[in-house]
Amino acid sequence: MAFSELMDRVGSKGPFQFLNTILLSLPILGLANHYLLQIFTATTPDHHCRPPPNASTGPWVLPKGLNGKAEKCLRFIDPPNATMPNDTQGATEPCLDGWAYDLSTADSIVTEWDLVCESRRLKEVAQSVFMAGTLIGGIVLGDLSDRFGRKPILTCSYLLLAASGSGAAFSPNVSIYMVFRFLCGWSISGIVLSTVILNVECLSIQMRAIMSTLTGYFYTCGQFILPGLAYAIPQWRWLQLTVSIPFFAFFLLSWWIPESVRWMVLSGKFSKALKILRQIAALNGKKEEGKKLSVEELKLIMQKEISLAKAKYSIVDLFRTPNMRRVTCCLSLAWFSTGFGYYSLAMGVEEFGVNLYILQLIFGGVDIPAKFITVLSINYLGRHVTQAGSLLLAGGSILAIIFVPSDLQTLRTVLAVFGKGCLSSSFSCLFLYTTELYPTVIRQTGMGISNLWTRAGSMSAPLVKITGELQPFIPSIIFGTVTLLGGSAAYFLPETLNRPLPETIQDMETWSWRAKKPKQEPEAEKASQRIPLQSCGPGLDPS
Repeated sequence: MAFSELMDRVGSKGPFQFLNTILLSLPILGLANHYLLQIFTATTPDHHCRPPPNASTGPWVLPKGLNGKAEKCLRFIDPPNATMPNDTQGATEPCLDGWAYDLSTADSIVTEWDLVCESRRLKEVAQSVFMAGTLIGGIVLGDLSDRFGRKPILTCSYLLLAASGSGAAFSPNVSIYMVFRFLCGWSISGIVLSTVILNVECLSIQMRAIMSTLTGYFYTCGQFILPGLAYAIPQWRWLQLTVSIPFFAFFLLSWWIPESVRWMVLSGKFSKALKILRQIAALNGKKEEGKKLSVEELKLIMQKEISLAKAKYSIVDLFRTPNMRRVTCCLSLAWFSTGFGYYSLAMGVEEFGVNLYILQLIFGGVDIPAKFITVLSINYLGRHVTQAGSLLLAGGSILAIIFVPSDLQTLRTVLAVFGKGCLSSSFSCLFLYTTELYPTVIRQTGMGISNLWTRAGSMSAPLVKITGELQPFIPSIIFGTVTLLGGSAAYFLPETLNRPLPETIQDMETWSWRAKKPKQEPEAEKASQRIPLQSCGPGLDPS
């Protein structure tokens, strides 16, 4: 009997599943706030050099650049004569006395720590440091969750995010701020990792796609909350604190979330696993069925999974055979390009010259139809077409922005919103597609590698934006080209629609070659398939 059938005995579609999904999904509302927070806490307002202390009280004249606009990083050593106030020629110097900012909208880490001119790159570095935290946290916490359990990692991650997020609000300088943001990213990896596992495990096969999509919509709703908070709280420190405090409450709520039954069984904690199963059965109205279960029966039911868990597989096994190499390389490029392109658009809202708050609402809103269309597409057109098509369309839209004049901001915005929606679809498809492609015995390792690549892409995106200092179109060329490469790689992956899940690497070697034309499996065989749990990120989207 499969683990999924064991869950069916105690109830896999009852009140417990609903309450568990809600408890796990509520914190996801706040994850979007942290992922996209620097859109509002690191805005760069108009600025110019402060005049020296001994400057005259008259109007301060600024040198002009080749584009005819006032320089933001230079000032005249000797101001022009009063008789020639429009003279823009003369020796210049850097802003030795700091900068004056337009603070009519909000303050930010840029205005507080002068992250402009020579220090402007620190703004992008800060976001990359946050993404580096999610990358390293995913690697370390994935291993710790296998050793100590999913729930302890989830609970500690809630507390760490609350503490480090609050600490960032009180940072005295940008270096300390980056340390706290790194810890925020680290803890988010633990939350995403444990949330997906604890949510999917207790659901029936038929409910997994629906409830996973529901959890993803919580992240989407979080993207609507952030602009409202940022508009109501223009001070960046208070905004940082506001999005972090709720995780203290989520830390307390996590005590009501049960530990992973599968992990407890595979760790030899049969008595505790049996106790949780009986609690689930009682809450789902199947108390008598729960009483019938025993430790001996539990060992018998999970015998195959226990034996599989004892076998040792490593990253090397992902590249040992031809088909596994192909799948691993193509999926890695697809994951990297999705994270790379997604955060290039999501964190570039400020560049489109539209109201920041309204545009962020639109960027969040596009995920709603994108996820819905993805669900339809993967079920009717298949994973292969959906994955490749979403990345190719996203790459095309990013490259198309290059050819749209800067004064046509509406068209540029439409292309960006469309591209972001396609990349959101790519994320939704990849989570399912990757799970179905990797064999059971190495699925956890495969998902871990995929998680690493998407976080590497999201970490690289802010740094690539710095190349815009050479030519404004260079970042778009890099983002668009890499995304197109990811879509092209997806065409070399086999279709998995209506296919049984591979259990071993040998299954994958014989199965993937035949997977181009999916066949309907008998109902009895499909019922016997199960999707073991996996770690994933960013996203629940990002998401």
